[in-house]
Amino acid sequence: MMNSLTSTTSLTRDAYVQDWRTTYHRSLTSYERKKSSFVSGLLPDLPTKFDAFQLLDILQKRLGTELLSRALQPTETIVSPRANEPDSQWLKTSNMVGVNVRTIESFWNVVGYALTLPSFHDSIHLLPIWEPGVVGSLYGKVSWNINAEFFSWQLQRAVPWLDTVEKQLKVVVNLLHAMGKTVGLDVIPHTDRFSEIVLTHPRLFEWVQRDGGRLVNHSENVWEQVEEVIWQHLHHHGTADGSWLNFGKEVLFDPTIPFLHDKKRQEILFGFDQQQRLHRRLVLMQDLVGRGFETLPMTMAPPYRGLHINPEEFVLDERGTPWYQYEFDHPQDMSRVFGPLTRYRFYHSKNDNQQWELDFQNPHMAAWAYFTRKYHECQQEYNFDFMRGDMAHVQMRAEGVPAQPDHFYDPLRAVKEYVQKHGAQHFAFYAETFIAPPDTMGYGDEFDHLEAIRADATLGDLQSSVVGKATFMERFSLYDQLLRSRAFAPSFTMITADKDDPRFDEFYRAGNIVRYFTGLFLTDMPSYYSLGFEVRNLHQQRGKNEEYTKLYVFQIHDDAETDKVTHGPFEWGENMEQFTKMLELRLFAETIWPQIDAKTVKWLLTPDATATNKLIAWTLAEDDSYVFVANLDAVQKVALDELPLEGYELVFATEPPTEASTITASSGQVYRKIN
Repeated sequence: MMNSLTSTTSLTRDAYVQDWRTTYHRSLTSYERKKSSFVSGLLPDLPTKFDAFQLLDILQKRLGTELLSRALQPTETIVSPRANEPDSQWLKTSNMVGVNVRTIESFWNVVGYALTLPSFHDSIHLLPIWEPGVVGSLYGKVSWNINAEFFSWQLQRAVPWLDTVEKQLKVVVNLLHAMGKTVGLDVIPHTDRFSEIVLTHPRLFEWVQRDGGRLVNHSENVWEQVEEVIWQHLHHHGTADGSWLNFGKEVLFDPTIPFLHDKKRQEILFGFDQQQRLHRRLVLMQDLVGRGFETLPMTMAPPYRGLHINPEEFVLDERGTPWYQYEFDHPQDMSRVFGPLTRYRFYHSKNDNQQWELDFQNPHMAAWAYFTRKYHECQQEYNFDFMRGDMAHVQMRAEGVPAQPDHFYDPLRAVKEYVQKHGAQHFAFYAETFIAPPDTMGYGDEFDHLEAIRADATLGDLQSSVVGKATFMERFSLYDQLLRSRAFAPSFTMITADKDDPRFDEFYRAGNIVRYFTGLFLTDMPSYYSLGFEVRNLHQQRGKNEEYTKLYVFQIHDDAETDKVTHGPFEWGENMEQFTKMLELRLFAETIWPQIDAKTVKWLLTPDATATNKLIAWTLAEDDSYVFVANLDAVQKVALDELPLEGYELVFATEPPTEASTITASSGQVYRKIN
């Protein structure tokens, strides 16, 4: 049957909410009795405001008292929906939703948001969960502590034993697993430049020494001088926890020596509460910077190495410390220096780093062991199902991807393999790469690199183009070819939390529903969208900063930073037309999903890389009961006369056709075989 909901551009949020409240009990009852996999019609922001007892009552009716009780115990572990998978191939057909927890304030609110996600949105990617550093960037982690700002006081009042953010995170993962969702974390091969991790283990990072605005030492072992400065600083200022230093410097700094746990090292250097830790870290940082020591900032894209300081480019922080801008000696088009971040030192250098060359045959074993061990500990503690590998496009070898990459080829691959080897064989790897041309984001062929790092799926860059335009069609065609010829699966990505930014508004002013339709019904290709897409305003003119999830990756309150500063909480969009159309599509998809889930696509009309034809059509190789048609042209309707639709009837359309045997611009249709 055709979709029955009516969507109009004049529908306001207030009118929708008022109408929905008169019938919401039907949707809620259907969900609680497991007749529906989500609470139909529930706006995505509303359950993030539910009282904790209200949400717990819904979950108790849905999951049952026994399962809910177990899930609420942080000492219990609810088995992943994918725990019985023999490997990580499942991720290649997953429909993932990314959540910047800062936009909804707490881990607990992810559970409420999940009420709005149908079963076919089976994976939730949590953006970085750790304590942030400079400008509050989620990707500039300062420690292995879970971000305390994601703690829910409301949840603790309802469930008193959930009195730490760590306990709450474990319980949230438990509940999401009980709801049928897999949960992923970010694996980040860098930290804040003066993170607690850096200062606890200087040898795991690359250090330089400068004199004013001039680099005077970037040799291999600057870290030895840094450790001595920190050791003397500790003797001068005393330990933070009041303990005696009755052991040597090597014991404190070497992560391979099990004499001290990392938590104890942190307490010795920095203390316990957040204010004490921050104060001691800043004092130590000032001591090091005053002597000219600092970590080398992280770089992106070739040539990666070979830096100098621009003595004319610097900023003064609130303590009057100058931070100089690093630049490449020989920059290329995509070369970038990330001033607030530093990368782990995964390799020793050649010739004492005099020519900035890394020795890829000489891995820094302590760094690899520490990096893989710490992420494995996190995966084990919270029972994560997959990792999103940040900056997975990094490939520093100028000669390209080796013919036979070894275990020390890539740290993200090493984490996946380590976790799988230690009991979680289903643990999967979603790579942040953009499927760029050779020698653009990394040296060599990125397709070969993705296979070498053993990525299951990758983000791609469909989200950075307008639906139906030449760039979109070219990428779409390429991704389909890669899906069917390579070991990794490119994702049909609709929007990400770091593309929900005023600079990218043009990509989402049209075509959002056909984008969602295509990503959902291409059942052998993974998809990704981020929280808020359901109601995102079209932004014909730039919206307020508070309307963009990307700007909550940071925490900038300086009004001088007009492009990034935010005041107050994230503001959800009010695009009710987009929401109701997505809802129609979801309700229909629920009715046929058991028949089409993870089936192989059989193309009737493949994506045209030349953008001459913007009509695509497909059925499923295992079952031709349905034919899916999408018109990616934003302007022209298209006749369907040449498609083999005899014996099929139209059962769903995102936009009603204006006449028989046509499909409206920017729309999708589903046909069912007549019995």
